[in-house]
Amino acid sequence: MKIVFFGTPGFAVASLNKLIEENFNVCAVVTAPDKKAGRGYQFKSSEVKIAAQKASLPVLQPTNLKSEDFQNELKSLEADIFIVIAFRMLPESVWNMPPLGTFNLHASYLPYYRGAAPIQRAIMNGEKETGVSTFFLKHQIDTGQIILREKTPILDSDNAGTLHDKLMYQGAELVVKSMKLIEAGQVNPIEQEQGDYPHAPKIFTEDCKIHPEMTCIKALNTIRGLSPYPAAFIEYSNKTMKIYSASTSELHAESGKFLEIQQKNLLLHLSDGVIILNEIQPEGRKRMSALDFIHGMAGRSL
Repeated sequence: MKIVFFGTPGFAVASLNKLIEENFNVCAVVTAPDKKAGRGYQFKSSEVKIAAQKASLPVLQPTNLKSEDFQNELKSLEADIFIVIAFRMLPESVWNMPPLGTFNLHASYLPYYRGAAPIQRAIMNGEKETGVSTFFLKHQIDTGQIILREKTPILDSDNAGTLHDKLMYQGAELVVKSMKLIEAGQVNPIEQEQGDYPHAPKIFTEDCKIHPEMTCIKALNTIRGLSPYPAAFIEYSNKTMKIYSASTSELHAESGKFLEIQQKNLLLHLSDGVIILNEIQPEGRKRMSALDFIHGMAGRSL
């Protein structure tokens, strides 16, 4: 069975590597065009392209998925199925091309958290579990028939980075299980449940801002859900500060300021109490512990 694999970031690499390891016939990989990045503004390949080249797989990098040349090249591969993981939206003329269809891996237990940021949104909303799902593509985003899905707990110690890695490897296993079912002709896809399930829209700058009116638990979940990227932030004294980790506190506000140093702790005052900031990045400076920041502020006010 011939597979064309579509993906771009690291999240997709684990699944590609697992398919190769399990001796599935990945005949080509489709990924984003190289982009200029870094100080030298050099062209940088996607993580999926790097993994594909290590495995000596042909790589396609279309700028336009509707291009006749690209679609003709896809057709010439005569693939039986396409697998899409962390790639941009495909036109129907592409996902409807292979005889066995196209399936996607999504980092949530569908129909929960359809959308672009399921990992971040689940933590930001204080969920205690999430999961991974494979499903066949159809017109509406993340709504196709489920092949397989599995749950996983969200620990209090998890942030977006740790949960991303857990789901990446769990998802790779699920992709292989799904392919084995498809290959054996044993798939019984099911329709997704109907209802008012939470969604996972793209993260915008305003979603990352911690406000004084927030509750402590909302702020802590937002910080966890956005760490390490893009990172929650606060505004104080006409500056910004990114926050990578924080914890609860029994201390009480003294100064009435939004941000203050108290007992060698960097405190953030919120609507129902204070939290302790543990790891931060002040504007124009590198990422650091809050204690290093406090030492650097000796004799100066915030």
